[in-house]
Amino acid sequence: MSNAIARLLTIAIALLPVASLAEPIKLKMAYFSSDREPPYVSVLQPFAEAVNKEGKGLIEIVPYPGGMLGRNYSLQMQQVLDGVADMAWVNPSLTPDRFPDNDVLEFPGLFRDLKEATLVYTRVLAAGTLRGYGDFFTIAAVANFPLMIHTRPPIGSLPDLRGKILRVNNLIEGSALKAVGITPVIIPINEVALAIGRGTIDGATMPPNALFAYGVSRITRFHYMAPLGAAPLAFLMNRKKFESLPKAGQDLIRKFSGEWTAAHFVETYDANNVQATNDLKSDSNRLVIMPPRAELDSLQATFQTVFEKWRKDNPRNLELLKLVETEIAKVRSGG
Repeated sequence: MSNAIARLLTIAIALLPVASLAEPIKLKMAYFSSDREPPYVSVLQPFAEAVNKEGKGLIEIVPYPGGMLGRNYSLQMQQVLDGVADMAWVNPSLTPDRFPDNDVLEFPGLFRDLKEATLVYTRVLAAGTLRGYGDFFTIAAVANFPLMIHTRPPIGSLPDLRGKILRVNNLIEGSALKAVGITPVIIPINEVALAIGRGTIDGATMPPNALFAYGVSRITRFHYMAPLGAAPLAFLMNRKKFESLPKAGQDLIRKFSGEWTAAHFVETYDANNVQATNDLKSDSNRLVIMPPRAELDSLQATFQTVFEKWRKDNPRNLELLKLVETEIAKVRSGG
């Protein structure tokens, strides 16, 4: 008996190094487009690098950029739900039925800047207020801002935009521009340049940095500084996958989520938007249109009419708006 026990102990000791060399849990991180684009550079890559550095031997984020797991931007959310990817960059506005409360964040005139829009979205979502996110752990909730109108056909003022077909980010932005006389179409951002090139649409709304990142700058020369709203975007992880991780792994992902990722997004996007705007203004082949006060007042009055209708459509809308306005007040007071 003693010899048998001794042999078992010898085997157990021999296996210890094997156990210590166990592979970390690998998590697939999908990105639908190039790894040189702003979302990847400013959010996904810093997150993966931070987690991998601190979680060495425990968990490992494995990047799949360039659409390796699927190029369809509209299907990124479903890929996370189906387990094709464990986490992915998602535009909730492409599936509005899934995220019906996001429109409260999208109205023109609601936010002052990108930081304010991003922090409010991050905090409202963290509070569990917005529907549709229950199947996900949210790594980042950010808001692209400010949006501009970019067209291929020549424009010089608001009347020139009426009758144009423009790609928009979301239904609320579409409703606001439709009230002005523009025909809105929701198209994934990585399909915009091709649609303009084919003549399917006349232009698009997007921030200055996205204009260059997605190739739209090559086929648009007219840029109207309309006071549009924000475009919410999210970096989502499959909640079941997240909850299957050991506590140490969950804690690590939490550490580099939320306001940590939001801060990286704000810093990078603010700088990129400033640079891109300056590039537009300094290019003699482009026309950057700053609307006169009369046009701004006209736009704001039209947008306000759309806003008031939305507020009255559903009692929940007013409840959501109050929560968002409370968070806006906290951010503006330094909270």
